[in-house]
Amino acid sequence: MEDSELNAIRAARLAQMQKSAGSTGVHSLGSRTTNLQGAGGNDDVERRQEMTKTMLRQILDQDAEERLNRIALVKPEKARGLEQLLIKLAQSGQLKSKVSESYLIDLLEQVNDQDKGTKIVINRKRYDDDDDDEDYGF
Repeated sequence: MEDSELNAIRAARLAQMQKSAGSTGVHSLGSRTTNLQGAGGNDDVERRQEMTKTMLRQILDQDAEERLNRIALVKPEKARGLEQLLIKLAQSGQLKSKVSESYLIDLLEQVNDQDKGTKIVINRKRYDDDDDDEDYGF
């Protein structure tokens, strides 16, 4: 076999492996693959962050991207949640066009309403209350 045929077969096999592996830590560098579960884990994190930023640039218009960046400065965890939500919406095909700033604000309000709805109140039983002692004549 020639080198070009071998490279084509390797590239096809690599694409097939990446597609089937999903996000199991396999990363390609040129025509070879390396496992990033060991010492090179930071490269995988950086690569995922860069992929997220690239996807968001494709999803958001300029004003919405600026708004999301401002939110990330103040509340990074809320911005990460919005980013994940936007990517999930885009991957499921629910976004028909680029997300505008007003739609981003609507999503943010929905996320805030969900946060307000989940509240846990714990009522603990009280032991050794002084009022209980009076009931038994102590």
